[in-house]
Amino acid sequence: MASKTNQEYAERLQKMIQLETVSDPKCGSPQENFEAFHDLLCKLFPNLYKVCTVQDFHGSLLLRWPAGIETDKLPILFMNHHDVVPASPDGWTHPPFSGEIADGRIWGRGTLDDKGGLWAMLEAADELAAEGFLPQRDIYFESGCNEETSGAGADEISAWLRDNGIRLEMVFDEGGDVVHSPIPGTKGTFAMVGVGEKSIVNLRFTARSSGGHASTPGKDTPLVRLGKFMAYVDKHDVFDVSLSPTITEMIKRIAPYMGPAGKVAGKADRLRKPLEKVLPKLSPSVRAILGTTIAFTLTGGGEAVNVIPREAWVVGDMRCSHHQGKEASIQAITKVAAKFDIETEVIASGFESRLTDVNGSAYRLVEEAVMATIPGVDACTPYIMTGGSDSKYFDRVCDQCIRFLPFTIDTDQMGTVHGVNECVDVATLTPAVDYFRYVMRHA
Repeated sequence: MASKTNQEYAERLQKMIQLETVSDPKCGSPQENFEAFHDLLCKLFPNLYKVCTVQDFHGSLLLRWPAGIETDKLPILFMNHHDVVPASPDGWTHPPFSGEIADGRIWGRGTLDDKGGLWAMLEAADELAAEGFLPQRDIYFESGCNEETSGAGADEISAWLRDNGIRLEMVFDEGGDVVHSPIPGTKGTFAMVGVGEKSIVNLRFTARSSGGHASTPGKDTPLVRLGKFMAYVDKHDVFDVSLSPTITEMIKRIAPYMGPAGKVAGKADRLRKPLEKVLPKLSPSVRAILGTTIAFTLTGGGEAVNVIPREAWVVGDMRCSHHQGKEASIQAITKVAAKFDIETEVIASGFESRLTDVNGSAYRLVEEAVMATIPGVDACTPYIMTGGSDSKYFDRVCDQCIRFLPFTIDTDQMGTVHGVNECVDVATLTPAVDYFRYVMRHA
């Protein structure tokens, strides 16, 4: 069991929140802030640092806790990043880098994404080291300094492991949380365990014309065609919707808590086609886990207020499903754009992750740890992350990458990630440490 009180834990996490470590090309924190954060980790977790070797990869950290006995077991890796996104003080109840403890919560940027997770995993390891615990296999800890921007640190560290012939049996990163009613109509509390994440592709869609004076506009000018294109994509399903095996398993595990609707949901493997039509209508988040999505996020073009543009463009952020994949998703949206005489250009294409087997040792261990340490959880369920994480890079050296943060949060807290008033409940800190202790002891 964890050895400190929730209040003591909160005060230790508070110190990490108070050091501003923003990674952003325009308004990032100075390098000395990151160096001070590294020093703080040494002070907060001295027992762990005594038993670990530490490597610094241009600001991203890799710690190795060697096995206490000779073993042929593959190592495992725990990871959470220490950089955060910017936070203007406007709209915050408590200043974003104050780490104030009030109303049963710790407030500040990074409490959920992702210094809270980093603190919990290192706190658990530090306690075990103080107790004289000897790992049964090598345990690595990774913390990136640029997850919110490029992910270059995790990319470099995973490549270093690969190049040095080090394979991992399990990787544990941030991801899903313990939440109430993850699907509308569900009555229960669930640990949402991410077993993969959608890959990201950024695309530029360009419409061209010969231009001309705005006093004599022709039909289907570049901006009009772009507008029609975006309206079409917004209205129609241009990507394949599929109840994949992972999502089918998720729905079947939640079904007993869905009331009368659960009788249908529990037969998800036999009622795929009807559910593929109904489920996307429940909410945008449910739709997102069933297929590729695209959001139009940037636009530009035009020369003057009275000139029809010769070129106009929009950028789309596309999150690709595993069942359709990047290439097929690109082809699908390119085909639609061509109907409106719009060119498609791939401007960035992210790392594509695999899916972890829900029957594998890593998922089973997480499920066991959750039920043993986190109170109030009705069931664990797999899901696919619609956002991104650094763990995708470790597919190079591991077949089982789990994305789960052992904090219990509500819907309002979920909306504060990358927003205002980010916070974590003090009461969820001890179970989080207990969870990591369990995984480290039983891996």
